[in-house]
Formats: sequence, structure tokens, C-alpha cells
Amino acid sequence: MRRNFKELIVHNKWLKFVPTALTICNSLCGFAAILFTLHVYEGVKDPEPVLRLCAYIILAAMVFDALDGFAARIFNAASMHGMQMDSLADMVTFGVAPAVIVAVMAHHLREHLKPMDYYIVWGLCAIYLGCAALRLATYNVHAMLEKKKTDDFTGLPSPGAAAGICSLVIYYCMKEGELNHILVILPFYAGLLGFLMVSNVRYTHIGKWIQSVRRNRIRMVMLLIFVMALVVWKELAAVVLINYYIFSGPFIDIYMRIRERKLKRAML
Repeated sequence: MRRNFKELIVHNKWLKFVPTALTICNSLCGFAAILFTLHVYEGVKDPEPVLRLCAYIILAAMVFDALDGFAARIFNAASMHGMQMDSLADMVTFGVAPAVIVAVMAHHLREHLKPMDYYIVWGLCAIYLGCAALRLATYNVHAMLEKKKTDDFTGLPSPGAAAGICSLVIYYCMKEGELNHILVILPFYAGLLGFLMVSNVRYTHIGKWIQSVRRNRIRMVMLLIFVMALVVWKELAAVVLINYYIFSGPFIDIYMRIRERKLKRAML
């Protein structure tokens, strides 16, 4: 059965375009999110449903982002071209689109901001966007130099940073009449996420973590709890889990570094 599947892949060259098609779907999600966000810039009466939809589109793009790498391995279609294309798509969807959402939201709610605060928001969005570009470029360089891969990420992955912004957008859009409160948090949070993307903080690779669930009972129980929470509390659970992942990274990284130093001292 496996032999027939491999022969099918070899003889059917069209299957090798599947990862590319998934990457294009990723970038199209980012493009769609930006276009919908521009409706808020024009001054729609009820921006909450539009912003919430944009956030969900970006979250949906993460499915395509995960599937294109999986498809590349299945169809033996991994290449430098695909890697570069994947980073360009991530820049649009997880770099530009979230920054546009924050900036346009500030424009829509500009009556709640002082003129100087308005430019501060732009600056924080620029930090997020620049750090996303720097992270993706660094990732490409490391891949081309064929540096040793690990089970963890160095720095917050760009999809994780985008998910952090989208989670707050969804949360505040669920609460009627409180959208203006997001301006106190979201721009500064975007700047923080930008710095985390280019930091040396180690983050767990979610895909590899899920793959290891079958061999680890504790992780299996944790995954079941996460799934049950998403089923029961839906958006609220998603917001908590996304931000738990973001903030747990620095704390776990500090703990691991302290533990490694103690082990080195014990060996001396």
C-alpha cells in the first residue's frame, strides 16, 4: 500500500503543487483579512462583526500554514522555493494583516485617542511588522545554512504572535460597547509580541508537541482538557489558551535556563 502511494506521488507531478496551493491559500487569507479591515477604516456603523471576522480569517490561515508543510513532506515536495514562498505568505497573513487591524482599529476609535497617542499606536504597529519581517528573514537564513533543527522555536512564531492579537480582538468584539477599551492594551501588546518574535525565548513547537501525545500520557490528558475547554467555552477558552502559550514561553524559558546552569555547576 505504501509502495503504491509512493509510486503515485512520483508519477503524478501535479501532487507536488498541493503544498504551493495551500501556501497561496494562506496568503489569500491575509489579503482577505486586510480588505475586510479596510471597511472599518471607511467607518462602518458596527465594526465589531467585521473585526471579529478578520481575526477568524487569520486564525483559519494557520490551518493552511500547518498543512502546507505537512503536504510537502507527504508528497516529497519540500524545496527552497516552497520555504521562501511560505515565509512571504506568513509575512502577509501574520505580519501585515494583524498590524493593519490594530492601526485601522485605532483610526476608527481615534476620538478616544490624543493626537500623540495615535502616532504611538502607529509606531507600535511598525515595531510588530518590522520584528515579524526580521524573524521570517532570520528563519530563511537559518534554513539555507542548514542549521540543526530542534523541537522548539527560538522566539515566538509569527502565527503565535498573530493569534495573540486576534484573540484580544475576538474577546473585545464579544463584549458590547467595550471595543474602545482595547486601545489601552492591544497596541502595546502588539509591540511586546514583536519583541518576543525576535527574542531568544524558547517556545514549544505545537505540531511536534501534538505528535508526541501518543507517547506521553500526561500530554494526552492535557490535550483532552484543552479540547473539552474549547468545546464548552469556545472563544473564551481559545483566548486563554493562546495567551497562556505566549506568556508561558518566557517563564518556562527562564526556568529551563536556571535548571541548565545548575546542572552545569553540578557537573564541574
